[in-house]
Amino acid sequence: MNPRLALGIGILLVLVGLLWTLQGLDIVGGSSMSGVAIWAVIGPFVALVGVIVALGARRKR
Repeated sequence: MNPRLALGIGILLVLVGLLWTLQGLDIVGGSSMSGVAIWAVIGPFVALVGVIVALGARRKR
């Protein structure tokens, strides 16, 4: 995979994971995900996968 593409996907996963965590904690409202605890659990895992993908992309450069 292209390292730039992998870096972009990693950053996107981190941002989505952060958003899901904040929605699960009911800090960001306006969604059916807001206040649902499972998203506060899934979000950090998605963000962690994003960090791993981004670091892997940096390592390939």
